[in-house]
Amino acid sequence: MPYHWITPPRAARQEMRLWPHQSLPPRGFAGFILATFILILIPVLALLGTVLLWGLLPFVLMAVGGIYYALRRNRHARQIEEILTLDADQARLSQRAPDGSLKTWQCNRYWVTVHKYEEDGPVPHYVTLRGEGREVEIGAFLSEEERIALFEDLQRHLRP
Repeated sequence: MPYHWITPPRAARQEMRLWPHQSLPPRGFAGFILATFILILIPVLALLGTVLLWGLLPFVLMAVGGIYYALRRNRHARQIEEILTLDADQARLSQRAPDGSLKTWQCNRYWVTVHKYEEDGPVPHYVTLRGEGREVEIGAFLSEEERIALFEDLQRHLRP
């Protein structure tokens, strides 16, 4: 699961860290780019020694460069982190965006409620925290099953 409780379940101050799933580690990224380059070059090998090779080579390099750029952008966009802190009397959610900006929300823990929108949210099983007149999303980047588990987990931990 791309979330876990940092502190023990019965501690006075509990912290949960959430992050998006990263399916391509750096080593896999390098391997994928290399494999793509080699597979694209296989048909080009027949053109060795001809003028057509020099005509196709820039397009091969642009294709590999485009894949590299797209994968780097995707990895950067997935650098999201959310930290939910539950004290005896306060609940606080900090969301760090890929650009480094930080959004925080806090509320009296007694008034915090967890809501799950089955189909009305931007994603199925959309989970939000509501309190002090505001409603904030939590874990929107998780998979559907993970959001269901997160909802049940938050309900257990937020009960007095």
